[in-house]
Amino acid sequence: MPTVQRILKKVKKYDSLGDTAIIQKAYDFALKGHQGQKRISGEDYISHCLAAAETLADWKLDVETIAASLLHDILDDTQITLKELKNEFGENISKLVEGVGKIDKIKYQGQERAAENFRKLILATAEDIRVVLIKLADRLHNMKTLAVLPKEKQKRIALETLEIYAPIANRLGMGELKGQLEDLTFPYVYPKKYQQLINIIKEEYEEREKYLIKARGTLEAKIKKEKIEIVDIHSRAKHQYSLYKKLLRYDMDLDKIYDLVALRIIVTKDEDCYTVLGIIHKLWKPLPGRIKDYIALPKPNGYQSLHTTVFTLDGKIIEIQIRTSKMHQKAEYGIASHWYYSEQKGLIKYLQKFLPPIHQIMPIYQKNPPPRPTDKDISWVKELQKWQEEKFNSPEEFFKSLKIDFFKDRIFV
Repeated sequence: MPTVQRILKKVKKYDSLGDTAIIQKAYDFALKGHQGQKRISGEDYISHCLAAAETLADWKLDVETIAASLLHDILDDTQITLKELKNEFGENISKLVEGVGKIDKIKYQGQERAAENFRKLILATAEDIRVVLIKLADRLHNMKTLAVLPKEKQKRIALETLEIYAPIANRLGMGELKGQLEDLTFPYVYPKKYQQLINIIKEEYEEREKYLIKARGTLEAKIKKEKIEIVDIHSRAKHQYSLYKKLLRYDMDLDKIYDLVALRIIVTKDEDCYTVLGIIHKLWKPLPGRIKDYIALPKPNGYQSLHTTVFTLDGKIIEIQIRTSKMHQKAEYGIASHWYYSEQKGLIKYLQKFLPPIHQIMPIYQKNPPPRPTDKDISWVKELQKWQEEKFNSPEEFFKSLKIDFFKDRIFV
């Protein structure tokens, strides 16, 4: 089980100037408020609050968000009032907790209801993105512990996660979270299809991983010879649900899936990405039409990388992704990687000011201010507003639109 000490240690590593005392205070307050309460699993209720808070610390969120996550169920599950919460923790944290409570009241009750609920979530996002980030961390832990619930409840929560929360994570550029949520829901929503996939890929994963290790050694030596700094080079397995959807397009033929396991190379500079791409293509022949430049043309959610698929000398086909550390952080954590943008009451208000007031008085930030958010960084905010303003003929039409990328002339993987 996560501990508050472990969370504090993580936060201090990336936010040495943050008021971590507020996290300890929130933990003590939540521990007292939830005293005697148990989850269905038999664990103390506070374990769930700690799990959500640790996830947010892993995403490198600010201290207010982490404190609010420890308190996110305090208004609904205890006798604590909003007034008492404000007296203890102030307006900002109280608003975050209250916002999460509002989202918690939204339940998936069929597609028409889901469309309406998604609008409410979008409104909550526009007011303060941190509310939704807390809810996503909360939902991630609930999905990890779903097995202890009755089957009917498992199906409802999993379906809600798949249809509502995973798409939100995707829109916020949180690719790893989207994949995690989808994979966690898969065996509950589509148990037979899940088992079918497992049977298909069991041996293939191991086989492809073996030749990827060999290719990695060859490529790493070539890159180092060119004096390019490699931050990391590793393989990544395609998420199960995403793989299943892709297999459906290819009549369940695994030989047509080139990115079942892919090689990912992380470097320090943008120009190094293109240099590495050149090295790869000198070493191995690229497949026609499989080179994608998402650095020059990012996906709508901000994702950036170079993708290529190549024939190795022994006839194997490998997909390779190349990105910088910053691109990798953004690809994994999306909008959460820009936690310092949210130090004002809402992201939209912050964008008008560029830098939070603390940076004007802290010498360390005056010397090295964080980069100003670009239009690409916050393009999803404009998209959310457009969704909210658009008129749809039916809830089904609205719901479908949330799953379709806006730039239809672009190629996505």
